[in-house]
Amino acid sequence: MKTILHTIDTTGPGGAETIFLNLVEKLTIDGYKNIALIKGPGWVEEQLKKRGIEYYVLKPSGFLSINYYIQLFGFVRRHKVKLVQAHLLGSILSFSIVCFLCRLPLVATLHGQVDINPDERAIRIKQWIMAIGVNQLVAVSKNLAEYIQVRGLFKRKKIEIIYNGIETERYFRTNTKSLLKKLGIADNALLIGSLGNVRPAKNYNLLIEVAALLRSGMIDRQIHFVIAGHKHPKLIESLNTLAKERNVSECVHFIGFYDNTPEFLSQLDIFLLCSSSEGFSIATIEAMAAGVPVIATKCGGPEEIVTHDVNGILVEINNPAVIADAIQRLVMSDNALLTTEAKRHVVATFSFETMILRYREVLGRLL
Repeated sequence: MKTILHTIDTTGPGGAETIFLNLVEKLTIDGYKNIALIKGPGWVEEQLKKRGIEYYVLKPSGFLSINYYIQLFGFVRRHKVKLVQAHLLGSILSFSIVCFLCRLPLVATLHGQVDINPDERAIRIKQWIMAIGVNQLVAVSKNLAEYIQVRGLFKRKKIEIIYNGIETERYFRTNTKSLLKKLGIADNALLIGSLGNVRPAKNYNLLIEVAALLRSGMIDRQIHFVIAGHKHPKLIESLNTLAKERNVSECVHFIGFYDNTPEFLSQLDIFLLCSSSEGFSIATIEAMAAGVPVIATKCGGPEEIVTHDVNGILVEINNPAVIADAIQRLVMSDNALLTTEAKRHVVATFSFETMILRYREVLGRLL
């Protein structure tokens, strides 16, 4: 049977990885079967097994390793691959070469500006390889598409914008206090949560500065910040040091990866995205779908998701005082209209079904 190959070069949990898994599982096209190719063990492989998806592992051995490309060519022929859907820079580069030489269409999805960082080693060569190998570039937001255009990688008319989508029915509000109990926090505490792996672009040092401001007496209520996501060892060490310096260690909790996103979000009073850069922000639309009031920095993707004071609050980057003020506003007001409009907007604009339909149209044209 003819095959569509889905591939990604990362193995841990994250937004791009979740979209990759959802597409390989549910982006069906008559006459074709989906298979996945990954580079090694980890969360992605566990999810592939859990979902019963046919997958293969082929570990890269260098960007221009002849042996690796021989293996890829053989894999493509054995499995009768007719189209490749690749995510993130590493996979896109490898399959730009393979698809160009094998005359196969390649759909490449970029999930953030980090994928085309101007400081990336040999970036000009890598951009040239993408330009000759990619048949359709997908950007997950207008902001990212414009950035790609300005960088000179692809002309704007060559870029398809497909917003990431979620299964909105999975998100809910609950009365469970399991997170509070696990952390030993009082039931009446204000719980502000962030969701995303600990990495520089998430800007969690800003969250710590916000915590320090609020703990200085701006809110007459016990307040705790909970951050769910894999912890980068060196970065988490510096964040913990900063929390100690600001005297907020006891109210800022880095809890690591939380494998039930809807459950985590459902326990929050406020969702805070303090990133310095986001290609989109799946976590933001997940929080909106869960009925949690959202505060997000103007860091790229969120401006296309949140309408200020209509379905959430948008704030400037790197301004802890403005974020602290926004939190106070939410604490002191009735947020029912805000959260109702947020959920309506996510269902109408960022549904899983809409995303699948758009990808099916793109792949269908190339097939």
